[in-house]
Amino acid sequence: MSQNAIEIEGLTKTYRATRRTDAKEALKGVDLNIPRGSIFGLLGPNGAGKSTLINILAGLVVKTSGRVNIWGFDQDVNPRQSRASIGIMPQEPNLDPFFTPRQSLEVQAGLYGVPTSQRRTAEILELIGLTDKADAYARSLSGGMRRRLLLGKALVHSPRILVLDEPTAGVDIELRNMLWQNVRRLNDDGMTIILTTHYLEEAEAMCDEIAIINHGQVITRDTTASLLGRIDQKTMVIQPDGAADLPALPRGVTGEKRPDGALVFAYKTADTPAESILAAVRDAGITIKDVKTEEADLEDVFLSLTSSAAR
Repeated sequence: MSQNAIEIEGLTKTYRATRRTDAKEALKGVDLNIPRGSIFGLLGPNGAGKSTLINILAGLVVKTSGRVNIWGFDQDVNPRQSRASIGIMPQEPNLDPFFTPRQSLEVQAGLYGVPTSQRRTAEILELIGLTDKADAYARSLSGGMRRRLLLGKALVHSPRILVLDEPTAGVDIELRNMLWQNVRRLNDDGMTIILTTHYLEEAEAMCDEIAIINHGQVITRDTTASLLGRIDQKTMVIQPDGAADLPALPRGVTGEKRPDGALVFAYKTADTPAESILAAVRDAGITIKDVKTEEADLEDVFLSLTSSAAR
């Protein structure tokens, strides 16, 4: 059996022209393998094709061409088995306001053909922290509780793969932390997690690997650590002991003075040793009170890759 939870080859999707819109090629030959047991980030700007890809995996959108294999099941040959292998937590709430959380989970399990004796409604309610709201109407739940219920609905059929589409958009820090505790627990139990998010620090902290999509194509795919290592850019922040202006700097180094008086220098480690910047500061007669360096983060990588792909 393949070591990949999902295998995608040559996936395309073109939306037909309508009276109001032109034809749009949303996906342009996407090739992507997602390892079993990983937490995999799927990132990209708005309109990049992420939602189309997720909806094809969920069976909600019909692809134009290509092959999709989910947990060893070809989507065209075994659509029922492939769909049963994946759970989707959508970005937008789709809850019946007159169902309770217990009823919502029971109905969802029924739609997937889960026998009554095998349903895990009470277990899932406890996992998502809604046991005390199990019999309250969904319309009475807070926004955060509705988010948790969406996660519960995605788990009723015990999928091998869980897709989280912007799961923490617009939620408070407490709920975000609770969601990620649950995600880590599910991953520890062997579930493959696919995450789309606009919070790049979240992807940086959570994901083993990341693929970045732009204009319907995968422009890069790598481990999170390798992606961060692609940008050879550092920032040095020096807090002088008293007022000080920017000194003359070595070639290739840029500097700015912050409102709090700190001197900030951007440089590439391959071209400029940190000691040359410190020497320039000392030669200018500036006494250093404190110094720290900052590495590039995932946002820097993301912006660099998407901007270069757009050119």
